[in-house]
Amino acid sequence: MGDILLATAVLAGLAGCLAGLLLIAERIFADYGECSIDINSGSRAYTVQGGQSLLSALTEEKLFLPSACGGRGSCGFCRCEVMKGGGPVLPTETPYLSEEDIGANIRLACQIKVKEDLQIAVPEELLSVREFRSTVASITDLTHDIKGIRFRLPEGEEMSFCAGQYVQLVAPPYEEVRDETCRAYSIASVPSEKNAIELMIRLVPEGIVTTYVFEHMKESDTARLVGPFGDFFLRESDREIIFIAGGSGLAPIQSIVLDMIERGIDHRRASFFFGAVGTRDLYRVEEFKAIARDHEWFQFVPALSGEGEEHAYQKGLITEVVDRHYQVLDNHEAYLCGSPGMIDACVRVLTGKGLPEERIFYDKFS
Repeated sequence: MGDILLATAVLAGLAGCLAGLLLIAERIFADYGECSIDINSGSRAYTVQGGQSLLSALTEEKLFLPSACGGRGSCGFCRCEVMKGGGPVLPTETPYLSEEDIGANIRLACQIKVKEDLQIAVPEELLSVREFRSTVASITDLTHDIKGIRFRLPEGEEMSFCAGQYVQLVAPPYEEVRDETCRAYSIASVPSEKNAIELMIRLVPEGIVTTYVFEHMKESDTARLVGPFGDFFLRESDREIIFIAGGSGLAPIQSIVLDMIERGIDHRRASFFFGAVGTRDLYRVEEFKAIARDHEWFQFVPALSGEGEEHAYQKGLITEVVDRHYQVLDNHEAYLCGSPGMIDACVRVLTGKGLPEERIFYDKFS
């Protein structure tokens, strides 16, 4: 058995070395020269150096596709239609593409290497996405592992966004991290405040960008923001609203609720269920309690799932609290923000009570 394990390890090591050598060889010897990228039938056209990813090539030309993972192929956000070039669909893309997507020539830009001329199509709204060189105005500890960061945009510049959308924060190289890295974070501030952006960033163990934020970012630093992105925003209707969030998922819900207040949307009842493990994981509680006191259409329901701690909040997983709160959901919309596991569990509870999945909108933090 030991000989088999040793042989397996040796073969795996050789395969890894071979893959690395092939990658190095391609970088050294493969010269794809200059390639053209046509966007939206001539709306924009670029000449770029071949050999890089399509996502990187577009970013260099200041055309920003959404990317929550920084081009690692683990979020599936950088989708575009590729009408010409791009080669076959790769195994790294298929987990994020349905058969309908593949039939419609949808690809992941981070997985396509520019080796030839390309013709692609992207949503028109992405053509107006911009990069902002902001200043870190303040850093606040919201919990033991969540920081509130306020960014001030340059004098005279504004970011127009819908409540619920997100931006990408670009972290510079630091320590052993040699390249810039970007991650997506929901905007917590209200859209009417166009010259400043608030983010709520939760520490991810060994996360490249969150480690930079928690250990290296300082007030008055320059920070690059790219955005806005996303289709997580309040739909126009008269239905009652269910907000559900956990951790830093509070950010887009705060933006939407504050925007509702500013726009005078008081004809729709709304309940916000905020789940955490213990009291040390709760934040902005008093602010949302005050909103509930001042606006009778709004209800705030914080809940804790941890054991062995005395508190006055709802007890149990947030899905259990929501399940106890509603019997039938026949004229509601739901807006969820948090981890994939939490959102999937909430969708099961909501659909089980009659809420159609097309009226459930969510933003998964991966």
